[in-house]
Amino acid sequence: MNSETYVECLVARKPSTLMKFLKILLIMLAVAFIFLGLLGYFVAMLLGIVFGVGAYFVSQLVLIEYEYLYLDREITIDKIMGQSRRKRVATYEIDRMEVMAPMNSYHLDNYRKREVKPKDCSSGVVGQPDTRYALYYEGNEMLIFEPNEDMVRAIMNVAPRKAFRD
Repeated sequence: MNSETYVECLVARKPSTLMKFLKILLIMLAVAFIFLGLLGYFVAMLLGIVFGVGAYFVSQLVLIEYEYLYLDREITIDKIMGQSRRKRVATYEIDRMEVMAPMNSYHLDNYRKREVKPKDCSSGVVGQPDTRYALYYEGNEMLIFEPNEDMVRAIMNVAPRKAFRD
């Protein structure tokens, strides 16, 4: 009997203050230069269009969401930019996972000494209590993400000695 489990979770990334500021600045510059362009300055109109296009691309980078998908012993993470473009971040097989536990768990004490660069696919907010999890994968990769309870339960059912809730 083949039992497939499907769990989906969507987490919105907190936008950085710098990106918000840059978006507002580019919109203001675009409007100002387009008004100057309407007064007869051709170069100002071109600059207004360039700033408008820049504001569009920056606004795509401000709205970022991560979609976690668990399907049959595999976690897939997609990055959704501006609610329109989707990019595959990574795919993790549960069998090749070393450990998954909350960020402040004592189960991660032996893994914290490793020199791995974390891949942060969480909301970027450390809440009280902290809902982020760390997943160490194949000894050279660390993922920080925020799964919901259903996803944690599904992973724990498949790998009870590798996944912890504390």
